[in-house]
Amino acid sequence: MPEILRSKLKIKLALPADSTRNILDCVKALYGDSNFAPYLCVLPERHYIDQDRTIRMYHNMHTGKWWWATQEAVEKDNPGATIVPIIISSDKTQLTLFGNKTAYPVYLTIGNIPKEIRRKPSQRAHVLLGYLPTSKMKHISNKAARRRVLANVFHAAMKYILAPVEDTGVRGLNMASGDGVVRRCHPIFATFVGDYPEQVLVSGIINGECYSCTAKHGQLGELKSFPLRDLAAVLEALDLVDAEPSVYKKACASAGIKPIFHPFWEDLPYTNIFRAITPDVLHQLYQGIIKHLIAWVTACCGEDEIDARCRRLPPNHNMRIFMKGISGLSRVTGREHDQISRFLLGIIIDIRLPNSRSPLQLYRAVRGILDFVYLAQYPLHTDETLRLMDDALRTFHENKQIFVDLGIRSDFNLPKLHNASHYSAYIQLFGTTDNTNTEYTERLHIDLAKDAYRSTNFKDEFPQMTLWLERKEKVVRHRKFIQWKLDGCPPPPPLANLHPGVIYERTMLMAKHPTVKAVRMQRVIEAYGASSFRAALARFAIRHSNPTLTRAEIDARARHFNLPFNTVPVYHRLKFTTPDPYQSGNVVDSIVDSVHVEPARTGALGHIPGRFDTVLVNDGTGGLTGVKGYRVAQVRVIFSLTVKATASIFPPEVTPPPYLAYVEWFSPFTAAPNASHNMYRVRRMVSQGGERLAAIVPVSSIRRSVHLLPKFGPIAPKEWTSSNVLERCPTFFVNNRSDRHVFTTLF
Repeated sequence: MPEILRSKLKIKLALPADSTRNILDCVKALYGDSNFAPYLCVLPERHYIDQDRTIRMYHNMHTGKWWWATQEAVEKDNPGATIVPIIISSDKTQLTLFGNKTAYPVYLTIGNIPKEIRRKPSQRAHVLLGYLPTSKMKHISNKAARRRVLANVFHAAMKYILAPVEDTGVRGLNMASGDGVVRRCHPIFATFVGDYPEQVLVSGIINGECYSCTAKHGQLGELKSFPLRDLAAVLEALDLVDAEPSVYKKACASAGIKPIFHPFWEDLPYTNIFRAITPDVLHQLYQGIIKHLIAWVTACCGEDEIDARCRRLPPNHNMRIFMKGISGLSRVTGREHDQISRFLLGIIIDIRLPNSRSPLQLYRAVRGILDFVYLAQYPLHTDETLRLMDDALRTFHENKQIFVDLGIRSDFNLPKLHNASHYSAYIQLFGTTDNTNTEYTERLHIDLAKDAYRSTNFKDEFPQMTLWLERKEKVVRHRKFIQWKLDGCPPPPPLANLHPGVIYERTMLMAKHPTVKAVRMQRVIEAYGASSFRAALARFAIRHSNPTLTRAEIDARARHFNLPFNTVPVYHRLKFTTPDPYQSGNVVDSIVDSVHVEPARTGALGHIPGRFDTVLVNDGTGGLTGVKGYRVAQVRVIFSLTVKATASIFPPEVTPPPYLAYVEWFSPFTAAPNASHNMYRVRRMVSQGGERLAAIVPVSSIRRSVHLLPKFGPIAPKEWTSSNVLERCPTFFVNNRSDRHVFTTLF
């Protein structure tokens, strides 16, 4: 990695020294990294999902229209070019708990590296490009003048950092990739990643307006198409920088920007800054739209009732239960907003609104926003999914009037809400939103700013921070090289016909040894709640040994079936993992889902309630997508049979599944979900005698866990709790937003 250099900028006043790297050296280091060589994208591609090539598919940056258009523009003058899209992000971060010291890091990565690699800090696909000056210019008493100076300082520093790209982006530069192939590469500034204040600072627009189109602040609440900002007109205004200040200021105002002294992007080749600022899932969606939506819904429905429902949701691997409610949360993070959005629609079903108003509009408005947020995060888009995303946003706008009628809002002139209307266009230009998510760079603050600061003596910290980072990078690279040699120099894993961004199939993972080696059947019945365990196991053994028997014949034989054993090995956890196709060697797969099945017990803190999760069971006809062929069930016991027990109830020629589960059934899925909130309604299945219908199924037929949302009614019953709601509530809605996998594949 190139050395971090200290330098001083002079813009009619001395600025504090900043620390920067040569941007071309950073690009060379990333482009030439041997770990990335097998996966580098060096040419734009058009991907289609149909043989007629009418429906486009977008995922990595090279599948977007920007790369293709830029390639054609460069090829006109320099045939044989290889585009290296430069992705820049910046954001101030606090170095101390009390906020008296800050750092302003700038990060760089390149679009040639697949997004699945760039999103992981451990892959080191992002480089610290430098630290920008953080002076607050308190000696300038006039606040407006101070803001202008701070903006000019930012642009001067960024112009200094990006200056080498101005010429190299046009004429090109020979660079070798990690496999030794030398190409004439053109590093071109492609996108900027940041939150809204950073977007305003970079583009130079008026605060409260859109950086992409000409919509004024008072028009942001309308779902209309506005003309895009005219880069040519802006550059013409910037050419008047040496004219009279009043003339320059008026020209910039006419062009819709602030009078900035030479913005860093004005001389960058093939760059339109108003089309280079990409969607930001973290700040625009979760810290923006979802944050507002939660506040609106809470105001509509009442804090006490919303909090009461939050405390009574059943647990699930992908869900956080807010036992104190959500109204009292402060400094809410994007991850917490993400968790709240997973159950927000479910907890307002049947809730009372002021003046007994019908909640249908509220359901549709909330559903529209949530559908948009989930669709916007698809790792792979097509023209069809983009249309669905736009339809979801339109659904919100068609039903948002309810917030005005209830006195919650007077308008919807929110820049982050307006920016949602541009998502479809930006995905077509630069690929899916996980190409440029500030969540990745927020994580880099820990490694490249906060940890570096803690390694100093807190005096003149930046020289120490940069030296520490350089040494750390060298140590990490050397460690990886040694590990690679110790592993026998394995080649990178092959990736034949693998579309980056596809949700890979999940693998079931069971513990090597049971949690409890021998549990008596009576305890299985009493502690685990498997009231019909013996009868269900008898029916399973008969059906598995005689698949041609009818249900009546199986029931008749089961009444006289003998189980010559009294204990079974029991497992309390079932896990699902997903492999990382970009990793080789001894890599532990990521645990993406789990099912808890454990009885109540007494721990160090007293009584711990039991937990028996709900799952989706494949009846043998279920596919990869949709709910057809699936049933919701609550798992009571996961167990296996010993060799001796297997031989006692199965004939020698029959091999039973290695792991079995006793489940209690819920009603089958209806033909279609509810039209307003798009969730399926299920209820407990009971016999005429009031007993819950149960069966034993192979664990391999369990597709995944599923979260159920209780049907609370107008007021949540006080006797319900998170630990008993699955037993006391008779009717539920199947949560189709507990995670992105269930939203994408099943609903």
